[in-house]
Amino acid sequence: MAERGITPSQTVGPFFAYCLTPEAYDARGIAGNEIAGPDAAGQRIHIEGRVLDGAGEPVPDAMVEIWQADGEGRYPEAPGNAAFRGFGRAETDVDGRFVFVTVKPGPVPGPDGAPQAPHIGVSVFARGLLNRLATRIYFADEPANEGDPVLALVPADRRETLIARAVSQGVYGYDVRLQGEGETVFFEI
Repeated sequence: MAERGITPSQTVGPFFAYCLTPEAYDARGIAGNEIAGPDAAGQRIHIEGRVLDGAGEPVPDAMVEIWQADGEGRYPEAPGNAAFRGFGRAETDVDGRFVFVTVKPGPVPGPDGAPQAPHIGVSVFARGLLNRLATRIYFADEPANEGDPVLALVPADRRETLIARAVSQGVYGYDVRLQGEGETVFFEI
């Protein structure tokens, strides 16, 4: 058999961007930023934030992905949970801003069965990153944070980078800083 040499890489196809950037292609039904329908269990909330680089400048072309349980701690595949998708993606705008419309999650069991504080899993994709960055959003007004087994693994002086704070009724603010002072805690997965 003859040696073939190096061949060029190939893209995945024209459909790839539909799932990655649903707003740009009006494909929000696949993976948009609205996670919970009006009948989903839980308190409806918005999560608004920005993705910032090490200098504090906005990252205008990042994608933020979240996955979570509903207000009763059920994931989307649970029976009777059709109004809840549990997964979504949002692109950042020119100011690095993103928004998700969802419900505040309920507590879920951890790997050892101990309850985890209500949280949202987050992945960040951006230029210059070969792999996604994984983190979590916890809520400042959640007493269960004190006993959360994952949050307890994070040094106390860094936990603030994982906490969303209420900025108005039903709206939580949460920024992601990719590096530098105040860098968000990212987890190995």
